[in-house]
Amino acid sequence: MDLQLRNKHALVTGSSRGLGYAIARLLALEGCRVAINGRNPQTIADAAKKLIEETKSDVIPLTGDVSQPEVPPLLVSQTIQSFGGLDLLVTNAGGPPSGKFDTFDDEAWQKAIDLSLICHVRLIRAALPYLRQSDCASVVTMTSYSIKQPIPNLVLSNSVRAATVGLTKSLSLELGAEGIRFNSILPGWTSTERVVELMSYRAKANGTSVDEEITRQAKESALGRMARPEEVANAVVFLLSPIASYITGVMLTVDGGSYKGTL
Repeated sequence: MDLQLRNKHALVTGSSRGLGYAIARLLALEGCRVAINGRNPQTIADAAKKLIEETKSDVIPLTGDVSQPEVPPLLVSQTIQSFGGLDLLVTNAGGPPSGKFDTFDDEAWQKAIDLSLICHVRLIRAALPYLRQSDCASVVTMTSYSIKQPIPNLVLSNSVRAATVGLTKSLSLELGAEGIRFNSILPGWTSTERVVELMSYRAKANGTSVDEEITRQAKESALGRMARPEEVANAVVFLLSPIASYITGVMLTVDGGSYKGTL
C-alpha cells in the first residue's frame, strides 16, 4: 500500500533511539523528509547519518531537550528553515523515572509534567501555524497503555501521560474542522533502551536479573512477548499518513494484548 508520504515533511522528537528512531526510519523509508531530535549532539548526528545511508532520504539532526521551554519552538523553526514546511509531527520524549508515590517531591512532579505533558503542548503550539498550511496535517502524541491500565512503580508516567491523551482528544475536536488530525499511540512494553532501564529498576528492587524481569513482563502480553520498535512505528506512520485521512481523536493501544479491559 502506498501511504502517500513521499516528499512530506516530518518532525519526530526524541528520535535518537528507541521508538522515536523507529518512527523516523519508517517515515524516511516511505520517502518523507524527516527532522529528528535528541539531547546529545553526537548521538543524534550519528542517528541521522545512519538513516540517510539506509533510506537515501533527507534527514536532518536537531539537538535539544524538549522539556526545556525554548527548545520546542526552536526545533520547529529549524525544521521549517530546512524543509520550508511541516506536514507531520510526532511528539515523543523519554518517560519520567520509576518509583512509588512517596519517593517523589514537587520538583520531580514538575519535571514529569514538563517532560510528559508540557513538551507536547509547546511542540504543537509552535507547529500549528505551519500545520495549518499543510493539506495533510497530522499529529501523533506518544503516550503509554498505562493511561488505561496503570503500571506499578510508574506513578509519574501513569498520571501525567493521561493528561496528554486529554490534550490530544481535545485538539482533535477543536481543530478537526481545519483539517488537522490528532491521534495518540499508547505503546505497551517494547524492546527499547528505556524498557531495559525500567527493568533494571525492577531487578534491583526484586533481587532478580534484568532478563528475568523482561521475561516475566513479556508473559503479561497475550502474544507472550514484547513488541519490536518497528511494530509500534508501523501503527504511528499509518495514522500519520494521508491513507488514514478520516481517523482522528483515536487513542490506539499497541501492546500485544497487555491491556485487559474491553474499552
